[in-house]
Amino acid sequence: MTDPLTALQEDFKLFLQALWTQLELPSPTRAQYAIADYLQNGPKRLQIQAFRGVGKSWITGAFVLWTLFNDPERKIMIISASKERADNMSIFLQKLIIETPWLAHLRPKADDSRWSRISFDVNCSPHQAPSVKSVGITGQLTGSRADLMILDDIEVPGNSMTELMREKLLQLCTEAESILTPKSDSRIMYLGTPQTTFTVYRKLAERNYRPFVWPARYPRKAKLSQYENLLAPQIQADLESGALEWDPTDDRFDNDDLIEREASMGRSNFMLQFQLDTSLSDAEKFPLKMADMVVTSVNPTKAPESVVWCSDPSNVIKDAPTVGLPGDYFYSPMQLVGEWGDYQETICSVDPSGRGSDETTAAFISQRNGYLYLHEMRAYRDGYSDTTLLDILKGCKKYNVTTLLIESNFGDGIVAELFKKHIQNTKQAIFIEETRANVRKEDRIIDSLEPVLNQHRLIVNRSVIEWDYASNKDEAPELRLMYMLFYQMSRMCREKGAVKHDDRLDALAQGVQYFTDALSISAERQIAERKLEEWNDLIEDFIEHPQNSANHLVFGMNKDQRQKARGLEGGKEVPTWV
Repeated sequence: MTDPLTALQEDFKLFLQALWTQLELPSPTRAQYAIADYLQNGPKRLQIQAFRGVGKSWITGAFVLWTLFNDPERKIMIISASKERADNMSIFLQKLIIETPWLAHLRPKADDSRWSRISFDVNCSPHQAPSVKSVGITGQLTGSRADLMILDDIEVPGNSMTELMREKLLQLCTEAESILTPKSDSRIMYLGTPQTTFTVYRKLAERNYRPFVWPARYPRKAKLSQYENLLAPQIQADLESGALEWDPTDDRFDNDDLIEREASMGRSNFMLQFQLDTSLSDAEKFPLKMADMVVTSVNPTKAPESVVWCSDPSNVIKDAPTVGLPGDYFYSPMQLVGEWGDYQETICSVDPSGRGSDETTAAFISQRNGYLYLHEMRAYRDGYSDTTLLDILKGCKKYNVTTLLIESNFGDGIVAELFKKHIQNTKQAIFIEETRANVRKEDRIIDSLEPVLNQHRLIVNRSVIEWDYASNKDEAPELRLMYMLFYQMSRMCREKGAVKHDDRLDALAQGVQYFTDALSISAERQIAERKLEEWNDLIEDFIEHPQNSANHLVFGMNKDQRQKARGLEGGKEVPTWV
């Protein structure tokens, strides 16, 4: 018969059950046993993603004790997003060692043993490194050594909301790798819940950290592909055996409880926290898609009546530099519809800034039939110097700008006054309109741009993309990205400070907001009205000048040409053959 202590040493699931009994907790659930099995028998480098409330941190804490239970000489490091969270895990382990009778042999015997929330020793040989050390992910990692590393919830919204933050977090994970001792049985374990599709956990999976994913409900068939064959083996087996989609996977939460949680949390949060499905979360978190724009060469003075967008792969612009999120591409128009005509209005939207790292930006935008055309974007680092203001006015002259739109929050209107002086000196007929933002910037930008993009009514000049990518060449690559319009657009979300530099995007959003009323104009209605005018003119021409009308039809004249031929412009007759 196997000795009870030997059985506990050989099987972590038995150890977990015994510890749960010591803590007067219910027996571990199926999901908890599955996590325990993966911790014991999983690969050297692994990660565990399980629904909120399953107790993965507690289970992993128990695994730390089981590791020391088997070998008190092991060195373990616990890393969390914050130092406080890591310390709490350390305190929890100390409490269990003191209060659990069959862990008494782990209690330190030497008087000089370390025993604090930062680090502590068990009954082992003297060593420079403590038995267990806790540290925050941004703390001092270098200089330490460990045989087992536990990285518990290192990714949280506060350190992963932007791409730069995630890049920094991933670099810290790389540093953690260097701490691991070069032993055959050394291991690194990640526990957590991904925040977006572009989470560091995905990057870690690419580096051979094999994920174990356990959602609260069996995924629907349409969503299975989102998990990329990373579901826990037990879940996969259940699905193959005919488990009903959307049934609970564990008795930790029953169906009614999960329904209540989804209702109170909202669907997107539930899918993220309980289903570990980030596809919906990302669609909502980053609503401004470059793929929703239409990219083509924009005429400086004229535009068609309508522009047709289509996401067919043949319309993807493959040679355009793309700095958006994975899978987000630029698309050319499928069709330009109707006759070309002058823009109904052209404005210049200016987002001023002081000298320094921010930019003064100007967006030149025209409107026809509710479609907005971005001709050009200009950006400056010298604040609102005379050189900058005059260059913006030069662009205004180039595109026949009639309105200069200026955000007055910065400088309390001084920029507008400076512009007025230069407009007077250059003798341009430009009306200045000041805007003052009273809504949080992130919300204002998204609320202005998202409806326009969703309707595919923003037409962007191809040259803007090329200029944007080539700008700020003297900066380091990671800094250059932050200043790019389309990098800002694809990373903008409603989190405060989501994008470090947003000047170019802010200027564009401000200009689009100006045209909000114009966007109610239906291009289809405009075309129908034009065709009706054409028909009425044709009838009038036929009634008054039958022969001339027949000649006009033969020559394929439009309304303007027919009127010209009839001498309606200039008040004199013109031969019918003209």
